[in-house]
Amino acid sequence: MRDERTISVGTLDWERGQTTQDFVVGIGIFILAIAFVFSFLPSLITPFDSPAGGAETAQADRIADQVVANLSESQQANEIERTAFDSRYASADDSTLAERIGLRANADGHVYDNVNISIEVLNPQDAGSRYVDTDELAAGDTYDNQSAASASRIVTVVEEDGTDVSGCDPACRLVVRTW
Repeated sequence: MRDERTISVGTLDWERGQTTQDFVVGIGIFILAIAFVFSFLPSLITPFDSPAGGAETAQADRIADQVVANLSESQQANEIERTAFDSRYASADDSTLAERIGLRANADGHVYDNVNISIEVLNPQDAGSRYVDTDELAAGDTYDNQSAASASRIVTVVEEDGTDVSGCDPACRLVVRTW
């Protein structure tokens, strides 16, 4: 008598093929995963991306240096006289201000760049009653918290007689914003 062998019904691995439906589902999942990665990746980088470019940042820094250099006439470094700031920058119209600080403009006087030059209190919480009216110590376009490049300098603001402006004791911040 012979040993009986067990007969199994099935296919060998090399005979089994991938169906079209398996391929489509696999490729579909792969494409969705790639699309998700490409759509999600920019949102990871966005908080670290500056809306202002290098040109605007350099321009704001140049204007801040120019303002401090033009208004610091005394022996004290970074000391700005309030009336000199008012007469040179705050009272100037747009085309005169653009010409004084070197902004781009066409022949008709249309200025291409926006700039805001303001003097702000260093610590507004600590200022209390020693408040500086920042509308009075501001020049250029109105800044409404839009995306802008900024440069700042620590300055001392004095009156014509040399006394400190109230609120700027010991110092204030000159902020230049360009957009």
